[in-house]
Amino acid sequence: MNSVLLRRNRNFRLLFSGAAAANLGDGIAALALPWLATMISRDPVHIALVAFATRLPWFVLSLPVGVLTDRADRQALMVWADLLRLILSFGIVGLIFAGPALPLSNDEAGVTQLILMISALAFALGAAEVVRDNAAQTCLPMLVDPDDLEQANGQIWSVEQIMGQFIGPPVAGLLIALAVPLPFSFNALAFGLAAFAVWSITFPARKLRAVPAGVWAEFLSGVRWILAHGTILQLAIMLGVMNALHMATLTILVLFSQEVLGLGAFGHGASLTMGAIGGVLGGLLCPALSKKLGQRRSLFLALAIMPTTFLLIYFADSVYIVGAALLVEMMAGVLWNVVTVSYRQRVIPEDILGRVNSFYRFFGWGMMPLGALAGGLIVTLLEPAAGREAALRAPFLIAGISMALIWLYSLMFLRLGKGS
Repeated sequence: MNSVLLRRNRNFRLLFSGAAAANLGDGIAALALPWLATMISRDPVHIALVAFATRLPWFVLSLPVGVLTDRADRQALMVWADLLRLILSFGIVGLIFAGPALPLSNDEAGVTQLILMISALAFALGAAEVVRDNAAQTCLPMLVDPDDLEQANGQIWSVEQIMGQFIGPPVAGLLIALAVPLPFSFNALAFGLAAFAVWSITFPARKLRAVPAGVWAEFLSGVRWILAHGTILQLAIMLGVMNALHMATLTILVLFSQEVLGLGAFGHGASLTMGAIGGVLGGLLCPALSKKLGQRRSLFLALAIMPTTFLLIYFADSVYIVGAALLVEMMAGVLWNVVTVSYRQRVIPEDILGRVNSFYRFFGWGMMPLGALAGGLIVTLLEPAAGREAALRAPFLIAGISMALIWLYSLMFLRLGKGS
């Protein structure tokens, strides 16, 4: 049944294909960028800085990009964003060839400068991702019927996980083991294919409204709408805390894999692949599960699962336990996303969907760079007293306890309205 929508809807099939190619590039970069950083420096703050730069655009650009998404051609935004990422990927290749031979040691000259240059390129890649992802999620209701939204979102999440975590990380690990520039060259090809797929979509005509009061008034109308809709604001803030915790742990996971589990680039990529398997299973099963349990109970289930996954990694000494935890965590995350994204797409009016989505992501994704930076700082601050391994485990303990508190909050205060 899941393949029916892809067969009968050409435009969704092209959007799906573009998401597959773009997320393959994202998945390769998700391993290759932090691994490149560890070849330059072993300082947790340096590693966190690269992750911080990658996610910072969600904090500083989400709101203006929301206005842009409602005022501009969403198809053109996606195409140009992917083409920009193609160019930036080649920029990283050029930087690697122009720089000193890797790996470096922390006491070599130029380490900080190289980290800052990688961080600048990571920020630019993240900025293009903000534009592309906001436009893609906003345009989905234009391409599928309302009754198909859960299935469409589930299939998009599935292919994102397959390409972004199932295929991308191990491919990145293999390529970086062969030659450090290879994963970034491969990325350029993936982003080019994504741009072509989106360019080929036939979008329905969409008349942009005149805005006599200007862009600032457009922005404020989106802000007023989400502030007046308590449930969506509540979900956005919850997502922000959850994503900050996730990024704090994900940022340190690359060092945890190397120093605690003893993994190389390919082994670390393979462990991330387990998360992708959970994402694929979630994308296939969660749309039906959410319909069976209802929106509210589905979110309670997802939030109940998440704390245990962080605590499993905190106690883990085996890559198999870490892989299983990542698998279950991603299934829970997809269940959350299938429910909340479909809910937003139904509730938010189409003409302000871009602005409200961007405001939602300002909270939900804008906290990710702060979480990434916090992960590095936690390890740096705890290491002198607790030792390196205990410090590397600490972010997972903090995340597990915090997620348990979010689950308790949801039981007491979360409401999704009629039919939930």
